[in-house]
Amino acid sequence: MDKVITCFKRRPGAVSRLVCFPWAGGGSIHYARWGNILNSSIEVFAVRLPGRESRAKEAFSQNMQQIVDEVIGVLLPVLKEKPFALFGHSFGAFTSFAVADALKRLHNMEPVHIFLSGASAPYSEIRIKAPKRSELSDEDFLKWMTSIGGTPPELLSNPEVLKLFLPALKADLHVVENYRCNKPDDPFLSCPVTCFDGKDDIPHDLQAWKEITSGDFTIRMFDGSHFYLKDPGNEKLLLDYVTKQLETSEMDYM
Repeated sequence: MDKVITCFKRRPGAVSRLVCFPWAGGGSIHYARWGNILNSSIEVFAVRLPGRESRAKEAFSQNMQQIVDEVIGVLLPVLKEKPFALFGHSFGAFTSFAVADALKRLHNMEPVHIFLSGASAPYSEIRIKAPKRSELSDEDFLKWMTSIGGTPPELLSNPEVLKLFLPALKADLHVVENYRCNKPDDPFLSCPVTCFDGKDDIPHDLQAWKEITSGDFTIRMFDGSHFYLKDPGNEKLLLDYVTKQLETSEMDYM
């Protein structure tokens, strides 16, 4: 499991687990830090995908199915132990959704809450019509990266760092741009779903995510653009909200 999951703070006594999925090109460290911040009732598992961090020599995932199969293959025994929630930003929102869908279909399990950030629902018109970024030349790709913010300018201007960073980002975008799923006829989840987004990001069809659950559906907007969650003030507000929701679900579960 240690190959696929980064966990800074093991908490055997935790009441629930928060499983976090990275944004495109992202690693596991940003979320793994949350394990040091959140209270002792929550254990944080940050997913580490192939082709980055300690898995840098591995080939990138070619499609969403590979990611889902690996994550569920590793996590299934652990997820059966106690309630769990899923969190994903951008590309991570799609992987969270795909994992939740597979867990329900194949194992009749669902999270106590799913948190989806910075992304339109995969079956929404906005998302289906979105331009394919992974096919841009490196130069145009970098212009686009600069426009959405969140990547330090010194990183974008360093050719050596870019050589390491761009392949992972383009590989993840290739996965998400080729991921297809139909709008559910009926909600397949009954747990609460919360969508987060930055007020200055390009508009996302957050409302379309409501189709996946018969449970509570909430949208929360934050100041900032695509990477609003990297702002320390926003991160605190977001984690306070996540904690409160998981504590509420713990009460329901008991």
